[in-house]
Amino acid sequence: MMRTRAVTIPVVPDGLPADLFLPERPAGVVLFAHGSGSSRHSPRNVAVAHVLNDRSLATVLVDLLTPAEDAVDARTAELRFDIGMLAERLAATVDWMAGDPDLGPLPVGLFGASTGAAAALVAAAARPDRVRAVVSRSGRPDLAGRALTEVRAPTLLLVGGLDEEVIVLNEQAQAELGEVAELRIVPGATHLFEEPGTLDQVADHAAAWFAARLPVPALRR
Repeated sequence: MMRTRAVTIPVVPDGLPADLFLPERPAGVVLFAHGSGSSRHSPRNVAVAHVLNDRSLATVLVDLLTPAEDAVDARTAELRFDIGMLAERLAATVDWMAGDPDLGPLPVGLFGASTGAAAALVAAAARPDRVRAVVSRSGRPDLAGRALTEVRAPTLLLVGGLDEEVIVLNEQAQAELGEVAELRIVPGATHLFEEPGTLDQVADHAAAWFAARLPVPALRR
């Protein structure tokens, strides 16, 4: 059985809209940080989220920009690169989840795409006791800057084999992250994983990573 909740997360004055997907007896919860110019309705992130739900992981998909900010960003493309602001809101969402009756007892993972991956890594560095694992899809972890050396959560970097520039950026970030990070290349995939079967591989890698690294919550022991 799957329960869904539409909520407004009170981390800014008008709140941030989010969609929660709660399978029966979830083993953990994964918070999604969307990429440049995207939203919680991103078909790629939604597809990955559903696979995680099928593997007994709850998911939270949140818009990190308000509707007014999103309208500005659509014209200027400036807010999507404000990694500090996005990471602060992501960390505040992690804090909010800790007080939610459904999500509070669950270990937390972060899934970031594109610039959202940088925000996820900065948030993971800021909440080391709460965030237990991170997955980046076609990410820009290089934009996390100095926070990379402070990340303690096991981090999986997923990049398409044809996304050559992003591969280089992820290799550099992997060196900064050190032993907590693993880089996996999905053969034949471009930046958006639009090729048949490639997004399925992303979802499978992510589900296995989170399942192995999110500790079983006390309420299930």
